[in-house]
Amino acid sequence: MTAHPDAPRSRRERPAKPALSRSGIVATAVELMRSEGLQRVTMRRLAQELDTGPASLYVYVRNTAELHAAVLDDLLGSVDLTPVTTPGDWQDRLVAVLTSYTDLLFAHPGLAQSALVARPSGERYLDLVEAVLALLAEGGVPGDRASWALDLLLQFATATAAEHAPRAGAASGDGTRAEDWDALAAAVRGATADTRPQLAALGADLLAGPGEARLAWGFRVLLNGVLHTPR
Repeated sequence: MTAHPDAPRSRRERPAKPALSRSGIVATAVELMRSEGLQRVTMRRLAQELDTGPASLYVYVRNTAELHAAVLDDLLGSVDLTPVTTPGDWQDRLVAVLTSYTDLLFAHPGLAQSALVARPSGERYLDLVEAVLALLAEGGVPGDRASWALDLLLQFATATAAEHAPRAGAASGDGTRAEDWDALAAAVRGATADTRPQLAALGADLLAGPGEARLAWGFRVLLNGVLHTPR
């Protein structure tokens, strides 16, 4: 006699769920972020995806902030660190590493905002830190300055990417960052020498230059300041 297709199956007949692990949880969170966005990567949503209860996840990840930091650390594996071991000017190579890091955050802008408050501490993040410190050392930056320069350089990269992240609520008719930029550009171009002489004189320069060039220039400003500013 064949069982009715809608009959409930015994628990013993169901395939066993794979055992939870931190690496498996993070891998699932990364896939969830790719398909649904970082805002959907919560402990509750992740528990649904893993067919378990949220309480089970807290054994491996303390909270959503730590989860997002772990997701970022996983993605940091795609940052290009090869300039560390290639010949050439140390500043050029360091800017290349930092630009690769920034490009990653531009590709996942929600992570940039998360990284401002929840820095990762995994192996890939430590690899990035080691790369930046190695190139600063090669450039003759004293260790005490390099230690503080690391924060400045990564903060600048992270904040630049976070600034361009989609604004919460934009999909609800609250405007977009492109519209904000257009409004700012129009206001700057409309400045008159009578009331705002500096804006009127420098308006074109304030708005000029591709983002990549401005980012690279910003890194070099910081590096030159580090070289000439003792702690």
